[in-house]
Amino acid sequence: MAEAVVRIPDAKVALSTASVYPESTATAFEIAARLGYDGVEVMVWTDPVSQDVEALRRLSDYHQVPILAVHAPCLLITQRVWSTDPWVKLQRARAAAERLGASTVVVHPPFRWQRQYARDFVSGIWRMADETDVRFAVENMYPWRYKDREMLAYAPEWDVTKDDYRHFTVDLSHTATARTDALAMIDRMGDRLGHVHLADGKGSAKDEHLVPGRGTQPCAELLERLALTGFDGHVVIEVNTRRAMSAAEREADLAEALAFTRLHLASAAARAAGPAGARTASPAADRTTERTEGAPRP
Repeated sequence: MAEAVVRIPDAKVALSTASVYPESTATAFEIAARLGYDGVEVMVWTDPVSQDVEALRRLSDYHQVPILAVHAPCLLITQRVWSTDPWVKLQRARAAAERLGASTVVVHPPFRWQRQYARDFVSGIWRMADETDVRFAVENMYPWRYKDREMLAYAPEWDVTKDDYRHFTVDLSHTATARTDALAMIDRMGDRLGHVHLADGKGSAKDEHLVPGRGTQPCAELLERLALTGFDGHVVIEVNTRRAMSAAEREADLAEALAFTRLHLASAAARAAGPAGARTASPAADRTTERTEGAPRP
């Protein structure tokens, strides 16, 4: 009888260029290539390279790292990037994704003070999604908190599962900040979950974006569930390395995050296949561990 063979999930593991901040977009491509990420998600923000499609194409070609997703400029600090009109921002993000071969545009729900944009957002996202093969994956956010006060900064909802979108992005740092159940959220998203921002958090009022495994979020359980359900979207490492004391420390954190992600995607598939499958999968897990142990350490 032939032994069962583990089928490693189709999900690709990408590095968000935001994960190397305050280093540059170009540095993110270099690190992603060196550590063996499957691609990058470009956070479009104040770095001019992140806004320049041709510059991004050259980086992708030079490092042989594909651009899998484009994160539209939705942050407070990017209100003037690619226009002050939020719909123009999304049109440019879609055009960039199409030109770069990215399958997904990540977008946040509007700020509550963007009243007209918020009013038309759900129908507008559907309209834009109908015009392209690129997925518009709307990301869960969180209430803003200060001491005992809470402000609902996003509209129609920070919990995007309360509205009707074709595709969702789940962000586990945001579920931590919102103090909501991440696994229940992905259950509500169902087969519309198209994109994952993998990070961790401890429930602080701040959006922490810790390396997976360093907080309280069910990062391992989420990855295992994705593997068992045949998730074919992208898992993007979006962590905060601003406190890294050196380039080596930053790179070690990103290597750890990659190893954690690949290990839990593969281990779930191994368990599902049984003892024979577990034996088949172990060399891949061993290679992942070796990659982590060989990464530069602070």
